[in-house]
Amino acid sequence: MSVERVLPSPEAHDLLDLVRDLVGKEVAPRASADESAGRFPREVFTVLGRAGLLGLPYPEEHGGAAQPYEVYLQVIEELAAGWLAVGLGLSVHTLSCFPVAAYGTAAQRAELLPDMLGGGLLGAYCLSEPHSGSDAAALTTRAVPDAGGYTVDGVKAWITHGGVADFYTLMARTSDDGSRGISCFHVPASTAGVSSAAPEKKMGMRSSPTAQVRFDGVRLEPGALLGAEGEGFRIAMAALDGGRLGIAACAVGVAQAAFEAATAYARERRQFGSRIVDFQGVSFMLADMATQIAAARALYLDAARARDAGRAYGTQAAMAKLFATDMCMKVTTDAVQVLGGYGYVEDFPVERYMREAKVLQIVEGTNQVQRLVIGRALAG
Repeated sequence: MSVERVLPSPEAHDLLDLVRDLVGKEVAPRASADESAGRFPREVFTVLGRAGLLGLPYPEEHGGAAQPYEVYLQVIEELAAGWLAVGLGLSVHTLSCFPVAAYGTAAQRAELLPDMLGGGLLGAYCLSEPHSGSDAAALTTRAVPDAGGYTVDGVKAWITHGGVADFYTLMARTSDDGSRGISCFHVPASTAGVSSAAPEKKMGMRSSPTAQVRFDGVRLEPGALLGAEGEGFRIAMAALDGGRLGIAACAVGVAQAAFEAATAYARERRQFGSRIVDFQGVSFMLADMATQIAAARALYLDAARARDAGRAYGTQAAMAKLFATDMCMKVTTDAVQVLGGYGYVEDFPVERYMREAKVLQIVEGTNQVQRLVIGRALAG
């Protein structure tokens, strides 16, 4: 991507150069064919793991790379520009690791994080249910405590990497005390009683499986609990603040890719004896795209720097997710318009970008929920 980045260290510049090289060689060339075929690119995540990209914002002592969030998110953006399924997949994996890293005991972190961050495992985050989406506190999957640990029964829905993940970060009810009755668990996918439904047939991101995950009499040891009983909802919301920034970065990446495709086409396409980029109607569309992309990037990076500085950033994360994903939908729609009929066919990538953009307005909390979060913050 032709993006001039302000990065905090020479190491970060080297990292972004590595990512651009990986995107150019391993990610972007296969995106269109694999999306059309609905193939999940597990081997791409293996490559990312070997390159040290699956644990970027986590401590080196547990196998991470100790990178600031502002660097990690720009890696996400570069990957998403090459292939959203990969950029969003890395964001979801990072989200899935957060409860162990932030709330696990020293023993849990030492046991679990090296494999989770080292590239051998891929995670999924199990919060939503068929009847519990935006109202996450209404979840009904239950983990019944007993002397030997917990027995889990329930169904999770809309799970990215459902059926292909190696571990699930699970939110389940341990009491009937509303949001205070939810707890967080680490569940290896190989645990008896864990299964998944067939992947959903989606408008976009067809190579990223989204499926229901079922827990039927799943027995968990006491050590599967992350944090204290009843702390799961707070853990889930803290994880989602970071996850929303990941989605904002994905949106900027997809929009950047669409903008670059539209600009390149407009410079080459000639009508009425001139390049269409020289017509004001097209050049103004491109100018608006560039401006909105730059604004969204600045917004998510500002929130990331607040997070890196240890400041509260939840409202900024909601703003970044809201603005960036709405922007992405507009930019990709306009990119299709710039290409005209060619934008509507699979020979050019902008139709895929437009289909992919839509889901970003929904995942990690719909944009209506983001407005609710921001509005509540304003109300004090």
